[in-house]
Amino acid sequence: MSSENEQSAEPGAGAAEPGAGAAEPGAGAPEQLALIRETVRQAKVPRAKPRTWRGAALAKELPVARVLVNKGVLHLDQFFDYAVPEELDADAQPGVRVRVRFGAGRHNVQSGRREGGGLIDGFIVERRAESDYQGTLAALAYVVSPEPVLGPELLALSRAVADRYAGSLADVLQLAVPPRNGRAESKPSPEPLPPPPPPEPGTWERYGQGPAFLRALAEGGAPRAVWTALPGPHWPAEIARAVAATLSSGRGALVVVPDGRVAGRIDAALTEVLGAGRHALLTADSGPEKRYRQWLAVRRGSVRAVVGTRAAMFAPVRDLGLVAVWDDGDSSHSDTNAPFPHVREVLELRAAQGRCGFLLGSTSCTVEAAQLVESGWALPLIADREQLRRAAPLIRTVGDGELARDGAARSARLPSLAWQTVREGLRSGPVLVQVPRRGYAPRLACERCRTPARCRHCAGPLEAPDQQDLNCAWCGQAERAWQCAECGSNRLRAQIVGARRTAEELGRAFPAVPVRTSGRDHILDAVPAAPALVVSTPGAEPVAEGGYAAALLLDGWAMLGRPDLRAGEEALRRWTSAGALVRGQDEGGTVVIVAEPTLRPVQALVRWDPAGFARRELADRAELRFPPVSRMASVTGPAEALASFLDAADLPPEAELLGPVPVPSAEPGRPRRPSDAPPGESWERVLIRVVPGRGAALAGALKTAQAARTAKGGGDQVRIRIDPPDIG
Repeated sequence: MSSENEQSAEPGAGAAEPGAGAAEPGAGAPEQLALIRETVRQAKVPRAKPRTWRGAALAKELPVARVLVNKGVLHLDQFFDYAVPEELDADAQPGVRVRVRFGAGRHNVQSGRREGGGLIDGFIVERRAESDYQGTLAALAYVVSPEPVLGPELLALSRAVADRYAGSLADVLQLAVPPRNGRAESKPSPEPLPPPPPPEPGTWERYGQGPAFLRALAEGGAPRAVWTALPGPHWPAEIARAVAATLSSGRGALVVVPDGRVAGRIDAALTEVLGAGRHALLTADSGPEKRYRQWLAVRRGSVRAVVGTRAAMFAPVRDLGLVAVWDDGDSSHSDTNAPFPHVREVLELRAAQGRCGFLLGSTSCTVEAAQLVESGWALPLIADREQLRRAAPLIRTVGDGELARDGAARSARLPSLAWQTVREGLRSGPVLVQVPRRGYAPRLACERCRTPARCRHCAGPLEAPDQQDLNCAWCGQAERAWQCAECGSNRLRAQIVGARRTAEELGRAFPAVPVRTSGRDHILDAVPAAPALVVSTPGAEPVAEGGYAAALLLDGWAMLGRPDLRAGEEALRRWTSAGALVRGQDEGGTVVIVAEPTLRPVQALVRWDPAGFARRELADRAELRFPPVSRMASVTGPAEALASFLDAADLPPEAELLGPVPVPSAEPGRPRRPSDAPPGESWERVLIRVVPGRGAALAGALKTAQAARTAKGGGDQVRIRIDPPDIG
């Protein structure tokens, strides 16, 4: 941005110089005053330039400010030194926002000051007595605000995140520090409240190590646990008790959840357990001013507990004693902005750097969570089978055999068991019907046994984009003689069956019952306990007062058949999330799932054993060298740029390249995903896989190569993503 466009933002820009003889008009000359205003409005007076502090005295102590400029390009991922004018000495403290001149030539020196370049935002990270730079320094233009928003802990965390994801520190700080709001900044934060007393265990007693986990937090310990929460409505209150136990030790707590609806439930639970004024809610729904005011209250130490969505993972909580993430498998936890950090990984870094407690909770269990337990980094926090039987609903399955023999299923696309379950459930309360959203593309599997079709070279998923040729979606190699490794069949099928008109069919079958829908266009937060049919897409299920009487999980193939390594894990997560909203088996709660009962995710749901499923998945991925056992990076770009980048990158010797394969272009009129090519352009993707323990070397090599390209002006064509969530 040019100085002409920026100068109006500078304090005092365009003001009269001291001592200038400005005449004051009399009170009885309104016409003269109006004429003067109109003349000034029409005059082409050159705008004042931002200050360069030419000839100004420097600060007597620590006259050098080390500044992080807001430039996300990798070859500028470093600090720059600036001179501190004496007038800015008091306000130019570490952590404050500043404006600096950037991009001037080293020979553009006037009166002992380096001048030129455009104004750009930045943060002071350090004040120094001397500079390592031997040339003439430019001066700070001005201090935007004396509020220190970038502390040492947040700076160290952001640096670690940037290095892990092969990104720039400036890009991470764009995610970590919210935009400034002057009105919120001018208001003081309330005085902090004293620590609350330690809470009673409550429903944590249902878990074998639950009370001990709370006790360790209350005593100032740093326990790390992977928590498989029981179905039912109690988990928000259990998170609130863990936060209360941490606060009772005089420390802070941070809870990150996938969306605002979940944040609202935990917010209500925290208010009930802690009372008002002890925690902050950081979500996008709050609005920029309220959100920034809450963020400032956290940074200033007025509030020690935070619950929020993805951006809250960087919240500057004082004396952090616990970091918690709920439902880490939700895609909302993976940031869509460079360098694409994941909440779970960031909170692991915070727990390690701050030596604080860590709690990863969900009604399901991701493979990454199972790996934390397998490695010993965290301990499992689970209930015994007796508690689980009381809390979980009864699970019943409908497979291909039942569908083939069921006349009602053939005519109405809904099996008789489902009709019967709905009819019985509506006698005592609402019934949930989960239907996969549109856009679930099926992958190929064995027609006989449903085993996913995978490449014999790299074990990637096979696809047939033109309905004829069979290719690998990872390495691109053709497969001309595929045969199922389980049963020997050579016939393939697309894994998808089910009903399109589910809501209409149910509405006609039960005309006296209201039908409510919850999906992308309109998501319901809650529904009353009265009988009703609630048709929802995965992730949009509203909470029912007293729990649902029953639930139908339809079109299971649409979820299991997605062309994604995580298809089974994601399907089980969606099913357990919906099933957790149903009443327990003792209260008559029933869940019917339309999917082949012999498949591993369906069996895990029937047993309600997501942790066991995750352990088996982890063992399979270790054998096939899939993430998270291996570390993987996705590199995309035009074919020539991608080839040039890979030739220049000094990859670790053990790095394995898979691809290149074509990348789909973004559809016109739809939001572009990070993995999509620009509309109308032909891009390719290469996956780079390394053994465990070499992820840092891979990220460093890719970052160095990208920095070299951006220095030459070609880095925008190649995009890097470490640990991509979707790799096919």
